[in-house]
Amino acid sequence: MGNFFGKFKFFGIVLLFLSAIIVYLFYNALQPKTTLPVYQPSMVNPELVDSTVHHVRKYHTIADFSLTNQNGKTITQADYEDKIYVADFFFTTCPTICPIMTKNMAGIQEEIKEDEDILLLSHSVTPQIDSVAQLKRYALEKGVLDEKWNLVTGDKKQIYELARKSYLAVKTDGDGGPFDMIHTENFILVDKERRIRGFYDGTDPEEMDKLLNDLKILKDSYLE
Repeated sequence: MGNFFGKFKFFGIVLLFLSAIIVYLFYNALQPKTTLPVYQPSMVNPELVDSTVHHVRKYHTIADFSLTNQNGKTITQADYEDKIYVADFFFTTCPTICPIMTKNMAGIQEEIKEDEDILLLSHSVTPQIDSVAQLKRYALEKGVLDEKWNLVTGDKKQIYELARKSYLAVKTDGDGGPFDMIHTENFILVDKERRIRGFYDGTDPEEMDKLLNDLKILKDSYLE
């Protein structure tokens, strides 16, 4: 008799375990998948967006570009083809938010340095000062890994247009100059289709945690 009840008890435990697994699987299946928004110019603060594109409500992507990195190499959109990347705007002589932003971008670099799908891209807003040699000195000082992170300089008009028309992340300075800008603390998350998927305060550690989490969400979305 004891044997019978012992077998019954074992069967009950197995049944309970299987039931728990089934409930868990159903629960997960019913949960909505976390997805990131696709940002359009019409969704962003008008101060950060060129007036010629602010009305755009869909199909916005990062424009083609050709700039020069810290090693004197020409960097174009082809170098970021089929990659997720994080972009920002900075200048090497900035004494305020840039050192914090660069430190936090270096932290992101550390987290993604083994991930072949993710790259970083920092644009100088003072290309007349940030020569290739200056960017190289800065890159060495800040621990930039050439294979993961490009610091780029080049034509100021092109950088300005990328900032205002593509990345939606830079203010004009209000002095009437045609190609002057005040960069923001924004880090911009760009997907493999060159669409903006997130904006993050590059001076805020909590925002960096959110960015890392969103990078995982975005990368996982390509596995589905």
